[in-house]
Amino acid sequence: MRAIGGKLIFGVVALPTSIRLSDEEKLEVLSRLDQFRQWHSLEEKRYCLVCGTLISGRQIQVGGGTRGNGSLRLSCPTKQCNSIPMDWVLPTDEILAKVERLAEEERKASALKPAAATNGNGKTVHAGKAHGDFVSRLRKFASHLKGHL
Repeated sequence: MRAIGGKLIFGVVALPTSIRLSDEEKLEVLSRLDQFRQWHSLEEKRYCLVCGTLISGRQIQVGGGTRGNGSLRLSCPTKQCNSIPMDWVLPTDEILAKVERLAEEERKASALKPAAATNGNGKTVHAGKAHGDFVSRLRKFASHLKGHL
């Protein structure tokens, strides 16, 4: 319970925020907290098996450390992805080739589909199905990879 502006507020929860670190500090935190893979540079990339995204060390979010004594944690920068270092693999040539093929299929599919159409009620409907298909294919690919680790 907390009093703000003369009113009692119940169940206040602080949302997690990303901590700002210098490049050297971030590289040190990545190296210390990622027990699964070594980090030599913030430019190194990992493939997230949860969301199917290539992420760099520079993009990875560092959270926690409240009031200087809380534990730090690493998380994927992709919106609504809650993966952690154990979900990130080194992007092999095979993974990069598959990601590029999927991206090329997405580009082709989006070039063939109209950006918007009019439905029977005269309302404009945006074609977002191609994006959903691409995400679905990436998830299948990520689950396939996860099964082989």
